[in-house]
Amino acid sequence: MSIFANEDTKLVIQGITGRAASEKTPHMIDYGTDVVAGVTPGKGGEEVHGVPVYDTVREAKRQHPEINTSLVYVPHFAAKDAILEALDNDITEINVTTERIPTRDMWEVKDKLEQKDATLVGPTSVGVISPGKSKIGPIGGNKAEEAYEEGNIGIISKSGGMTTETAQVVQNAGFGISTAMDIGGDKIAGTNFVEALKMFEEDDQTDAVVIFGELGGTYENQVAEVMDEISMPVVVFITGEFTESMPTQQYGHAGAVIRGDEDKPSYKKKVLQESGAHVVDVHHEIGEKLQKIF
Repeated sequence: MSIFANEDTKLVIQGITGRAASEKTPHMIDYGTDVVAGVTPGKGGEEVHGVPVYDTVREAKRQHPEINTSLVYVPHFAAKDAILEALDNDITEINVTTERIPTRDMWEVKDKLEQKDATLVGPTSVGVISPGKSKIGPIGGNKAEEAYEEGNIGIISKSGGMTTETAQVVQNAGFGISTAMDIGGDKIAGTNFVEALKMFEEDDQTDAVVIFGELGGTYENQVAEVMDEISMPVVVFITGEFTESMPTQQYGHAGAVIRGDEDKPSYKKKVLQESGAHVVDVHHEIGEKLQKIF
């Protein structure tokens, strides 16, 4: 069936009149995503590529009660309020593209997500795509149908660009994608590797999962702690081992900083290997590993 993005996705885009969102909206529509409405305060009554715009999420939901997913495309200072507005209007699947959301704001958001039993992918996410069904966010650009082919391998990645690169490696090995999810690389993830992995575990379409991890944080290490609960193969690549000689430096994402041994790629690879995950040393070996497994 795929996860998060599927044929039943009914999307509202918060911040749809902004430059980035208005550029990406037609790509989602052309792919087949049901973009039902947009929200930008003060822009109610306008249209963006044929999508009606409302001043509030409440208005959008009143006119389109089928809305079940939000894509948040607003500046960092407005992101918390936008997310909470979606949650307050019973939208339980939210994808956040916004970068530089304050950590304290994300902690508040996490508390509300738990109260609402909702799922947030991001922040700093390029989106989620279930090939042939739906895509949320800029993932795959305007040629997503060429970048992602339907199949049975799930992808979870901290890197937007490497989500697509990983899909290419998987597809070059003769496999397709059930769902590819960029969880973002911030310190506080709305959905972490374990939570995403458990979603795939319950998905009938997914036969194996590929994880693209990196230095910094311990989300990858947490996967090792739950591997005995996962019945499908998990293939893992951890990037950034070269950075271990230069700790405390930030490399790209806000969470990509080594502050202790458990943050190091070498440590993550070790505990994942010991847990039963299939760890590869080079990115292109992901496809070779899948071929050996299947």
